[in-house]
Amino acid sequence: MSRIWSEQGKFARWYDVEIAALDAWAELGVVPAADVAAIRAGSQPPAAERVSEIEQTTDHDTAAFVDAVAEQLGPEGRWFHYGLTSSDVVDTALALQIRDAGALILQGIDRALAAVVALAEEHRATICIGRSHGIHAEPTTFGWKLAGWAFELDRARGRVERALEGCRVGQLSGTVGTYAAIDPEVERVACERLGLDPEPVSTQVVARDRHAELLSALALCATSLDRFATEIRHLARTEVREVEEPFATGMKGSSAMPHKRNPKVAERVSGLARVVRGNAVVGFENVALWHERDISHSSAERIVIPDSFLALDYMLDRFHWIVDGLVVYPERMLRNLWASHGLFFSHRLLLALIEHGLERGDAYRLVQRNAMQAWDEERDFAELVRADPAIRERLDDAALDDVFDLHATVANLDGAFERLRRLATKEEPVHA
Repeated sequence: MSRIWSEQGKFARWYDVEIAALDAWAELGVVPAADVAAIRAGSQPPAAERVSEIEQTTDHDTAAFVDAVAEQLGPEGRWFHYGLTSSDVVDTALALQIRDAGALILQGIDRALAAVVALAEEHRATICIGRSHGIHAEPTTFGWKLAGWAFELDRARGRVERALEGCRVGQLSGTVGTYAAIDPEVERVACERLGLDPEPVSTQVVARDRHAELLSALALCATSLDRFATEIRHLARTEVREVEEPFATGMKGSSAMPHKRNPKVAERVSGLARVVRGNAVVGFENVALWHERDISHSSAERIVIPDSFLALDYMLDRFHWIVDGLVVYPERMLRNLWASHGLFFSHRLLLALIEHGLERGDAYRLVQRNAMQAWDEERDFAELVRADPAIRERLDDAALDDVFDLHATVANLDGAFERLRRLATKEEPVHA
């Protein structure tokens, strides 16, 4: 990823665009084919250091790039950059860089998704407490939690794919985009050779709504990773300790406290997500340019587009590392689940009382009375319920055994795991 966004990588793509344009000119018979062949044979992407040196004089990076190539050539060098303006080269090359970087992001999502699916299947029946507002709610399974992550990653992949396709455009239309100095056929042929579609109407620059959509898709993917990392961080707290980041021999969690094993990589993921989200805002700001073009987007774009790809690529790699080596404590999950004295059965009890003829409001008050007593006195909810005459008037032992059946609370998850299996085997409709 760093190679794609390096200065040398950028100039290599600028060179590709220039050569594609020359090939198109030669195909149209404007530039002699022999001169194009000589340019191919006698030049290469210039060293970034040389371009920087020339730019000290030109104060213009594209002009410095053109000069750095031309100085490698003889008279045929006059054709290099023929009919083009800077944005033709910069924007079209940017599309190539985005395409290459996007392929790495999609690979990273695929690796992360595979790791999540594998862990979800492993823990599809590992019961843990589900929480709302951070408070015990009802049982779920750790695998069910992870299955949701898998489908969210798949949606992220779809968004990134669509945004990458939106950026797969080039332009070779000259100043203010009117083809005054270049034949539109040059654009068509060159873009075809580069694997791009021509921008339908460019205004000397490719419209930046495309790049804003891309940065938004990258930011949404980063935000999903942030959500997953935040969950891992909460579950890793000492008071919870249901999961733990990989911790190899020799690692240190603190310079001062030898006992520490912190979720520091998950915290790193959350921190970088803030950067990628901030970059998306810059993408929106870059859409509104003056008239046919200005370059207010350029300085910001040189930071936010590479940095978003670099950050997300790293985040995906680290998230995959976390999930692939995540330490899961099923016994601790069960211990935490029962720490609230079985109160998570309150909804099942409410429904059972309603089914046996009690008005909902009365049933709710009856269940809540016992639940609050269990909370305040730290007593077993089931024992209190079984000893409550008002409840026993409605529910016999068999009915209460059904109410307090832990496994019945997670008995209906098979359908979701079947959908997960179809997703993992590519049978699921894409990004459903």
